[in-house]
Order: sequence, then structure tokens, then C-alpha cells
Amino acid sequence: MSPGQAAPRGTPEPHATDGIWFASYPPEVAREIDPSRYRSLAHFFDACVERFRDHVAFVSLGSELKFATLGEKAHAFAAYLQSIGVKPGDRVALMMPNTLVYPVTLFGTLLAGAIVVNVNPLYTVRELGHQLKDSGAQTVVVFENFAKTVQDAQPGTRVRNIVVTGLGDLLGHGLNVKGRAIDLFLRHVKKQVPAYALPDAVRLPQALARGARRKFEPVRVGHGDIAFIQYTGGTTGVAKGAMLTHRNVIANLLQALAWAGARLVDGEETIVTPLPLYHIYSLTVNALAFLAIGARNVLIVNPRDIGGLVRALRHENFTAITALNTLYSALMDNDAFRQRDFSALKLAMAGGMATQRVIAERFRAMTGVTLVEGYGLTECSPLVAATPLDTHGDSAFDGTIGVPVPSTLVRLRRDDGAWANIDEPGELCVQGPQVMKGYWNRPDDTAKAIDAHGWLATGDIGVMNARGIIRLIDRKKDMMIVSGFNVYPNEIEEVLAAHPKVRAVAAVGVSDPVTGERVKAFVVRRDDTLTVEELLKFARLHLTGYKVPSYVEFRDVLPLTSIGKVLRRDLRDAGSKPLD
Repeated sequence: MSPGQAAPRGTPEPHATDGIWFASYPPEVAREIDPSRYRSLAHFFDACVERFRDHVAFVSLGSELKFATLGEKAHAFAAYLQSIGVKPGDRVALMMPNTLVYPVTLFGTLLAGAIVVNVNPLYTVRELGHQLKDSGAQTVVVFENFAKTVQDAQPGTRVRNIVVTGLGDLLGHGLNVKGRAIDLFLRHVKKQVPAYALPDAVRLPQALARGARRKFEPVRVGHGDIAFIQYTGGTTGVAKGAMLTHRNVIANLLQALAWAGARLVDGEETIVTPLPLYHIYSLTVNALAFLAIGARNVLIVNPRDIGGLVRALRHENFTAITALNTLYSALMDNDAFRQRDFSALKLAMAGGMATQRVIAERFRAMTGVTLVEGYGLTECSPLVAATPLDTHGDSAFDGTIGVPVPSTLVRLRRDDGAWANIDEPGELCVQGPQVMKGYWNRPDDTAKAIDAHGWLATGDIGVMNARGIIRLIDRKKDMMIVSGFNVYPNEIEEVLAAHPKVRAVAAVGVSDPVTGERVKAFVVRRDDTLTVEELLKFARLHLTGYKVPSYVEFRDVLPLTSIGKVLRRDLRDAGSKPLD
């Protein structure tokens, strides 16, 4: 039975290894990958370091970190973690932008057998506090610009070990004069580091020095062990931690390589990484898959500074880039970027949010390279499907999400529970080695998301044609996607409802040509003196910037069902023309 066909009720799920989408597979792409190639991500990392020792692994602010040095520092950090009592299975939170410290602490944590908890450094105290409490993290590595947030969020958590790092760390050797100068400039001239008090915190250089003096004790970690607790929004408004095992992530990086590897040459590629590595898309593709081929990875600290991003690339003849719709749009609006020579560019990937046809067409006209659209979700490590690559470069962007990547089955489930037929809409369900183990400490939510046969329900509605090509048409959830980040209305509503002048509130997404969607809040006031400015100021105290409503509309009442549930669909329809 092929995916896309209806399954008789009461019969066991098939475990087919073929699918109708193979008609659309590029001939050089294998149908299956073998996750057993690596015993764990630690084994994967050590193998990459050994193979590419003399190659440059990461670049930041003009400084390079070779694979051999990356291996030495990651092992030193792993030894430091062991020295402070971190054991396999303990959670280590990483809270920083794209600096050289991220891969060192990422792989050091994995080598120690601990679980990585990636944290958006822009989180508010409330958001960070939830993630630290929920994960039970006892150790945090934080960029000093955000150390004050950790200080304020620490009470009530299990955090007892804090390592503080700055932008200048690892930018030089010995006394690292360059790095020290950068940190002093940011602290005392730019005033970008708020005052904080973490008296027991250790600076990263001290931690690495202590680890280097200690013998690292290898630990036994296998496919079934958790590598990441990667947080994603929930329909209840509470962020849930997706448990991604070593097998999940190894499988997904191998799936990505199987898909794009024919265009790439080991040890010869340069990948630009503007998307934050704490995001699952950039983590799997940029930090891991490109590590496997010995690529030179150019880290961008602040992708919102388009001018700075373009200047960082002025001497880089890059061959690959990953970004999302909004970033590609901003780059193409930059004169210096448009005037670049793109003859070396082989691969440009788009993900995190839907890519607009006009953006893809502009990019193709400017570079001669077709954007490769990928679809995924945190619960799938994240890659599920991608548009087939045309080796000859003469394909056109068609707005679909392509076909499932190797070793992945996709089916569409109708509202009545039966599998949908070809060209019939249904909820996209996924089965494959990249599907998460479940949600951390949330067995009920896990059972709702993954059925007894291993099918993960994504909440996205799509259709599959006779060649297995999938097109998304709607979302079953009320989730919004703002510049590639998932935003859930309940979280926004909970925050805004806490304002004493708010009686009722509902949040929906409205279409936006740049960010894909923006948040609009419909508010019933308890006190008529409440202003938009006052409400947004309150929201910014408790929500990361991309979650703060771009539009607010005051109403006398909200539309409700007969049982009192807010009709968000009615509000979305009404909000399609957002207020200025």
C-alpha cells in the first residue's frame, strides 16, 4: 500500500519502504539512509574532526577555528562539565547567538553525554524561567549580554552552574588581544552588556582552561539517548520540549546530505550561517550536516544587521547559504549584496516559513540559482520534505514543499481518521527515523501527537499529487509563523490578559509580505483609558519581540461559540486588513 491511499479500518499500519513520490526523486538520491553509520553524535563529531583536522570549521568576525582546535576545545569543555558534576542525561542550556563558543559548547555537551537545551537569547525572564524549570537544567552557558536575564530567571530553577561568555571569546590565541578589545568596546563604549550579578559564574576561558588540565572520561551514549530538548510552542500556549535522540538527529543530517550532497564537494564548501544555531533548522543543516563534509562555516552574529552581514561576506566566496523568506528579501534589497559575484554559489536553501514566489524569482534572476524549499518541524529534527534539486539548474520555483526525504513516509489523514486519496486534502502525518521520541515530561501531549504506529500528526493541511509532490494549503492549528518562528495565540493571550485593564483578548495571525505573518490582538478593555502604547509596552516586558502584536484592535465584544470559545477564524477574516 502506498502513502496517499486509504487504509482499511482495523488493519495494522503497513511499514512500506517505497512511496509514490519516488517518481519525483532525483536519480542521484538514495531512497534510504543508514543512521547506524554513527553510534552517537559524539562519535559523529570525533569522526568529522579526525577527517578534516587541518580544515577550517567555523569563522566569526574574521577569526577562524580549525577542526582540530574545535575538537580540542570541545573535549576541554566536556572535561570541565564532568569536573563540576555534570553526568550523562543532565541538561545543559546554551543561550547565545552565532559565535565560535556555540559549536565548542554544543559538542562539548554532547561529548559529556549531557542533553543540550537550546535557548533563544532574546527570551524574556518569564520565557526563560519556564524553559529552565521545565527542562530541569542545572547548567547554563550564557552570552554576557543576556546574563541579567539568567540572573532574574534563576530563582525557582535548578540552575547552579553558570558559564558566561562574550563575543570576543575564542577570537584569538594566547592573550587574545583582539577578543578582549571587542568585549571592552561592547561593554564600555556600546553599553550592550547590562549590569548583572552572578557571583558564582565562571568565564568561558576559565572553564576551558580547567577542562584542558583534566582528563576527559568518554561516556557511553547510544542512538536511544536524548541529545536535545528542543522547545517548540504548544497549542496550550506553553512551550514543550521535543526530545530528539542521537538517532533522530543523525538520521536527519544524513537525510539532508543525501538530498543535497551531489552538489557539494567534501572539504571545499563555504556555507553562510545567518540563522541562529539555536533554531533547529540551522542546527541540523548548518552546524551538523555541513560539518560532515568539512565545510567552512561562516557564522553571522546578528542577521538583522543586514549591512553588517553583507560586510562580513565581502571577502567570502561562499558556495551555499541557508536563510528564510524575510532574510532573502532583505539581502536582495541591499545594493552591495546585489552587486556580488554569485558564480561560486551552488546551493541556496529556504526554510522556517513559506517562501514567496516573488522572492524566489528575484533570487533566481539575481544569482542564477533556484531556491530549494524545505519543510519541517522541530518534532522531526526538523526536515521532512524538500523540493528536488535540479543538477542542471534549470528548474523553477513552484511553491510546493516537494517530496519526503529518504527513509521518510508521509500520509494525509482526513477528519474522519481515514487516509486521504491523491489530490484530497488531509492533515500531513510523518513516519521516519527523524521523528522525535516525544515531549519532555508530557506523555499525554506525546500520545496526542504520535499514534501507536509512529505517525506524527503535524497540524498542517496539504494535498499530494500522483507524483508524490506535496502542497500545503492550511494549518489545522491556530499557530502563526512570524519570520520563521512559531507563535501560539494562547501564550500571547495569557500575557495580555494579565494586564489589569484588559477584560478579554484574542490573538490571530494576519498576512504580511515580509514576515509571512504578524500578530494582531483583538482586545476588550476593562478600563477605557487603556491605550495601544500602554498595552504593547506591557507585552514587551513578557514576550520576545517577534511575539509582540504588530496590531491591536479594541472591540466591545469578541465572537464566541455557543459554549463560549473565541471564534479565532472569524477574527482572522476580520483581521485580514490590519490597522495602521
